[in-house]
Amino acid sequence: MTTAHWFLLIGILMLARGLTSTLLQRSPFTSAIIYLGAGLIVGPSVLNIFYFDPLEQSALLEVLTEIAVLISLFSAGVKMPVPIMLRRWRAPIMLAWVSMTVTVAMIAAFGWLVLGLPLGACILLGGILAPTDPVLATDVQSRHPGDKDELRFNLTCEAGMNDGTAFPFVMLGLGLLGLHEIGDHGMRWVLVDVLWATIAAIVVGAAGGAAMAHLGWRLRGQQMKHEVLDDLVGLGLIAVVYGFCLLIHAWGFLGVFFAGVALRHGELRLASTAGIAPEQIDSTPAHAHKETLEEGEPPPIVSAEALVFKEHLERLSELMLVLLLGGMLSLGYWNWRSIGLAVFVFCIARPVSVMIGLAGTSSSWRIRGIAGWFGVRGIGSIYYLMYAIQHGLPHALARDLTQLTLVVITLSIVVHGISVKPMLSHFWGRRRRAAGQ
Repeated sequence: MTTAHWFLLIGILMLARGLTSTLLQRSPFTSAIIYLGAGLIVGPSVLNIFYFDPLEQSALLEVLTEIAVLISLFSAGVKMPVPIMLRRWRAPIMLAWVSMTVTVAMIAAFGWLVLGLPLGACILLGGILAPTDPVLATDVQSRHPGDKDELRFNLTCEAGMNDGTAFPFVMLGLGLLGLHEIGDHGMRWVLVDVLWATIAAIVVGAAGGAAMAHLGWRLRGQQMKHEVLDDLVGLGLIAVVYGFCLLIHAWGFLGVFFAGVALRHGELRLASTAGIAPEQIDSTPAHAHKETLEEGEPPPIVSAEALVFKEHLERLSELMLVLLLGGMLSLGYWNWRSIGLAVFVFCIARPVSVMIGLAGTSSSWRIRGIAGWFGVRGIGSIYYLMYAIQHGLPHALARDLTQLTLVVITLSIVVHGISVKPMLSHFWGRRRRAAGQ
């Protein structure tokens, strides 16, 4: 494809997405399905006028997916309700840690017993496919700051945390393949990759977000005495937290998510101290500026203002990366191994791990069942795969894991994308009827 063809294709998709937004909301399809279909048509599966080799372009694809995940994780963190209470956060914490570990173990067992992969590759495959995606799962995630729906909160918070909790398993898999140092009996992996990298990331993210909340509030003040470019502040916070986490060998994805959580928590706590209720902040237009604020209207805060810009970036990254995904797939990828793995992940590994993780929590059985189905795989899984390839994964094994991963992601986009709207409509419809009674 020439540059002109690329501009035409992406421009048409952008126009179609922007002009048919209302129509798309009423249709049974998600935007990701449309982008994927376009990629499949122009890719090697149909017209074969474009092919994006993920192995040859792994370095570029790693950077693109890394940026997309970072923006989405920060947006997810900003949407988390506050104050933070263990009772409210217990379910997503269990999903992100217990269910995550169970999923990795089950996928690894499937890879060992059914696919015939070496042990290191099995654990690596589990780390790649176990985390749910914060980029493509927007239909089942919190829609705005202050969204108190339990199901959306659990899925959003899980996606925000498990993109960091997946990294230790990716590193363990690479270590067993001889591509990462895990120490004698795995002690270095436990102490550094699990404990240090996780705790340090949470501390750095929380500290960075809290510091930015205080700095932004002090600079701008309640009377809007100082102009703050919220979009740049949000992006800058992402970059600083992520960069610092990389320097100290902490999980940057986890740090960025908790930076978003701490930023919103700190700003709302400061607003509460100033006598502004959280409901007032959440109802303030995200595009409000000091010239348009009415008497008594609370000033905008960095977390709320920056969220709008981040959502636009999320839409652009979704379009580009899902389009490239369609251009990576060839007909040879579709076989019993890849399809069987997808069926196992969707119908066995995810539901079983969710039931185990949420055992003993206050979540209803209906919420457990829906959460067990909507474990969307997507851009995050592509990132981990590219990360492994860039760390020296043997070519034959890299090609095999690429085939398996891309088919699982593709089927997740289609299957979960088609089922999300009718299932959630039925779920919330029953809840509204029950509340009316």
